[in-house]
Amino acid sequence: MLKSRLVDGKKMDRRLAVLARLGISPNGWTALALAVAVGGFLALWRGELLAGFLLFLISGALDIVDGAVARATGRASAAGAFLDGVLDRYVEALLILGLLFYLGPGAEFLIPVGAWIAILIFGAVMTSFVRAYADHRGLVKDQEVLAKEMGGVLERAERLMLIYAGMVGALLFGDGWLLGAIVLAAVLSNLTAAQRIHLAIKYGGRI
Repeated sequence: MLKSRLVDGKKMDRRLAVLARLGISPNGWTALALAVAVGGFLALWRGELLAGFLLFLISGALDIVDGAVARATGRASAAGAFLDGVLDRYVEALLILGLLFYLGPGAEFLIPVGAWIAILIFGAVMTSFVRAYADHRGLVKDQEVLAKEMGGVLERAERLMLIYAGMVGALLFGDGWLLGAIVLAAVLSNLTAAQRIHLAIKYGGRI
């Protein structure tokens, strides 16, 4: 929801439509975003936090371009949106796993960082799964409710911003800031999944 509040989609589309002249298809931009994210993962794996941070930012920017180009060229489709959403999750997984390699197995806050990463990945997956499954099972039939009301405290955009803030903190003040961001994102992601479960039951009736 944060993305929709901070970004004017129509203005952004108009500004990015010029990139359609490059002749790269919307799916090509999507694939390019994934390729850059792989580069970011490799940078983090090598311990290069700044390079990884910048590459993931570029990947995020390219992820915005694909949709704008699709709409500007009249090539927007359900299949393209599906592919974009799926690859978005791969990009996020590359980021989170890259941070695990960067911090190393010795980092911990109450429990090892690997456990926090697992909790974070589970929370991120469940956040998306709960809404999709509520739709699939017909528990929440109103698409507007699914899109606008089944949000929660930490959706994907907020989760990424929190992690990026932790990366900046690590660059400026030390890796403890990054570990703290991961811990907070792990807790809030699972809280968001719980919120969505509650909302699905609320709109779908009693169990």
